[in-house]
Amino acid sequence: MSEHRDFWLACGHHLVDRDAHGRLIVTDEFLKAYLARPELAPPADACAAERSLHRALLTNPRQRIAPAQVSAIADGDARDNWELLIAWRDHLVRHDTLEAAYLDGVRRKRAFPLIFINQLVQLILRNLLDDCADAFVLRAAELFFRTQQLSVQDGRLVSADEETIAKAGAPDHSPLSAILGLSVGSVEALSEGNAECYWPRSDRFDLALDLTAGARGLAALGEVICRWVAHLLGVDVQIIAVSELRNVSLDWYLGLDAEATRIGDALWNGAELDAAARARLVGLYELKFLDAGDMDANLRGAPTYLLMAMTPERRLRFKPQNLLTGLPIRRAEALA
Repeated sequence: MSEHRDFWLACGHHLVDRDAHGRLIVTDEFLKAYLARPELAPPADACAAERSLHRALLTNPRQRIAPAQVSAIADGDARDNWELLIAWRDHLVRHDTLEAAYLDGVRRKRAFPLIFINQLVQLILRNLLDDCADAFVLRAAELFFRTQQLSVQDGRLVSADEETIAKAGAPDHSPLSAILGLSVGSVEALSEGNAECYWPRSDRFDLALDLTAGARGLAALGEVICRWVAHLLGVDVQIIAVSELRNVSLDWYLGLDAEATRIGDALWNGAELDAAARARLVGLYELKFLDAGDMDANLRGAPTYLLMAMTPERRLRFKPQNLLTGLPIRRAEALA
């Protein structure tokens, strides 16, 4: 049995509890962690109303906050930040689990800051991947909550964390270099030889992932998708990577990002993809339901395809919520 190793320590998974089904329960400690964010920690010149609100929530992060307590804050940006936080807190504590809060948010298309949504996605993934000993799967999971910049390195399609590249000031991090297929700096790619270093470096997001067809990256991402769907929808699926978008009947397709959705829609409407559009396709999967009864009866037996693509600037913004709202499943409310 492999030794359990921690990863993504900064996501706050140590601050939440778990119910009997392994789903996440919000705690006071988890809510208080938001109060330490730089946008919410009152600066030295903060007004008395802001300092009072901050102290009150540190004492009891679940207490009801009257609108007047927020409107009394003098600084307009601070008022906006507090309104967002309180709406987010109310949304989280309104549900039995954080998974249920996330599902409700994506199904109802609630407008919350993307940074809050991505942090919640990471936390849910940290929980459902707790037993994972495969660094490639963990790195692939980063696509769910971190925007990627793709490049061609030695003939391989490599995905690197966009924010990490920007902070490093890579000289060739630009739309032009991306269009030309140039390398995004000297980012170290995850490999069998350095996989053990993933765990101590996991919060740095500084390892690139090979997404070339047939490489470990796309298969690892397929495993993450399977776990994500099973944990949040209670539906077991199998993911098979498909190498060619030829002779594929798109009876049901799902874009894993906005660019892939546009490509799928074009194919659905009978358009022919030009070479540039085909080059933007990063991944193509066939999804199969292990229990046919989980699939919509009207589509039972028809193949389901998942498409993933990068923008013309070689940016990839994965949308994990699409897997929860766009699959042809029979039960729309699988998670209580």
